[in-house]
Amino acid sequence: MPIVMLLLVFAFGSLVSALLPLAIGAFAIMGTFAELSILGSVTDVAIYAVNLTTALGMALGIDYALLMVNRFREELGRGATTELAVRRAVSTAGRTIVFSGSTVIAALAALLIFPLYFLRSFAYAGIGVVVIAAVAALFVLPALLMAVGPRVNAGRLPWARKPPSTVAPLWGRLAALAWRRPVLAAVPVIAVLLLIASPLLHASVGTPDDRVLRSSAGSRQVGDVLRTHFAGDTSTALQLVTTGPVGQAALADYAQRLSSLPDVARVQASTGDYAHGTIAGADPTDTALAAPAAQRLTVITSADPRSERAQQHVRTMRNTAPPAGTTVLVGGQTAELVDTKHAIGVRLPAAAAWIALTTFLVLFLFTGSVLQPVRSLLFNLLTLAATLGLMVWIFQDGHLSSVLHFTPLPLDTSMLMLLFCIGFGLSMDYEVFVLSRIKEQHEGGSGDADAVITGLTRTGRIVTTAAALMAVSFLAFGISTVSFLQLFGLGAGFAVVVDATLVRGVLVPAAMRVLGRTAWYAPPALRRLSRRIAVAET
Repeated sequence: MPIVMLLLVFAFGSLVSALLPLAIGAFAIMGTFAELSILGSVTDVAIYAVNLTTALGMALGIDYALLMVNRFREELGRGATTELAVRRAVSTAGRTIVFSGSTVIAALAALLIFPLYFLRSFAYAGIGVVVIAAVAALFVLPALLMAVGPRVNAGRLPWARKPPSTVAPLWGRLAALAWRRPVLAAVPVIAVLLLIASPLLHASVGTPDDRVLRSSAGSRQVGDVLRTHFAGDTSTALQLVTTGPVGQAALADYAQRLSSLPDVARVQASTGDYAHGTIAGADPTDTALAAPAAQRLTVITSADPRSERAQQHVRTMRNTAPPAGTTVLVGGQTAELVDTKHAIGVRLPAAAAWIALTTFLVLFLFTGSVLQPVRSLLFNLLTLAATLGLMVWIFQDGHLSSVLHFTPLPLDTSMLMLLFCIGFGLSMDYEVFVLSRIKEQHEGGSGDADAVITGLTRTGRIVTTAAALMAVSFLAFGISTVSFLQLFGLGAGFAVVVDATLVRGVLVPAAMRVLGRTAWYAPPALRRLSRRIAVAET
């Protein structure tokens, strides 16, 4: 918060302007806490939804308020009255906020497709944050702006004689360079992002265990001792349960068959302990593993519970013929990983199709073009591939582990899905910011080059400022003591920075130059549809 406040003061050059985005961010956070409090009384909500609420609430609240306040000050600088400046800000920046929020909501809604309550919790929190932040920016903030009026520039810094310019010549020059030499500008950027994405080729996934905590945590220390000094750690054993009663002879035969499987160190059943296909020692009856209507078996393996070998053991045991007249269910850490990957994998195509379709529709309604949504989707996928590749390099391969104090592990499956959806939504956020000004210039009669260069000149400063503030909100998770929260924060922060600089500053103008007039193409039927139902400033 102190860093965000300092950045806002320096960005706006005045204390009053800096406080307005903070107020909207706080409104979004507290409103979402209220929403989660209600949801938590009727359904399961993961505690980590609180972390997402604070980061995303502050980030989007500031994002939207920054856009609105910046446009309000710009209109005041042109000599407009307070009322006219507010009207103009809401009709332009407000429209952008509606479409921007819609794209983020569409991306986060994909998390509801998955059956895991962990991911659904983030959808509840994320969608709530976006809606409340947008409502606050569209209704609360204009009222505040009407109240403060020209005093929005009050509390200026001693060296700020006038409000900072909303124009960013540097971004205009960068856009002009990319426009003149699109291939020369875009190819190196694409090559660098693909290089950063390359670790994805050897990515592996898992589910969290005590090793996501720092080594100073008591539960982590116990886990380390068990893994290091006790062979056949029962805490990671597979737990098998029959769905009905089983006779002693049939149970013993089944346990023997399981104990003969590769990497199985020991099988514990109510009929005794088994190893390598034979009973080990005496044959006492363990009543703790027997019940009138079910039997429990504990299978201890030598394979790491996250490894592919351990996952194959689960599949093998599920395919092993059970005792006659019953079925066997397999649980435990490795089984949870197998089931989680399956639950995400079978619904991943539907989630991807949902994100692509809704993003296409929203951007089509926003721009009236069928090519702009396609271009945006491709650039977003490039940004996310680079982000996920970097996370593999850091958190799986172990680079920076000594700095961030985490244990290298396979990446958490659920957190990767969350990072993908959040990163995609925030990338579309800045896409809408930039496209809104380019489209405004284009519809105002500017040529293709002028529309792109002027659009980036007008939005470059606000986008980079918003990205810096949002990145601070997410990168703060780098100090977390839970490694998958570090992954989420660093990944989201990196995606925001890359998207707001390399993609918006270089790839967008280069692509617009390559597409030329066809960038705004739509078939006649779709163009008529767009004109009929699109939300336009008029």
